[in-house]
Amino acid sequence: MWYTYVLKSKRNGYLYKGSTNNLKRRKLEHDSGNVESTKSKRPWELIYYEACLSEEKAVKREKYFKTGFGRKFLKSRI
Repeated sequence: MWYTYVLKSKRNGYLYKGSTNNLKRRKLEHDSGNVESTKSKRPWELIYYEACLSEEKAVKREKYFKTGFGRKFLKSRI
């Protein structure tokens, strides 16, 4: 399984969208500061995720979340 996920910074409310095949490990990487693009916005809260059958579908969904329509969709779900 692959996952598309959304994290929310507890520091400033910033939303980070990503994809991974191990959601628990990836969340720990974000929280421990091992991800360069998110370490300054720690700590993180996992607020949304979807399971996908393939990496290709998860990455496609992640890219959708980063569009205007995707952000609107997330606002309606969160």
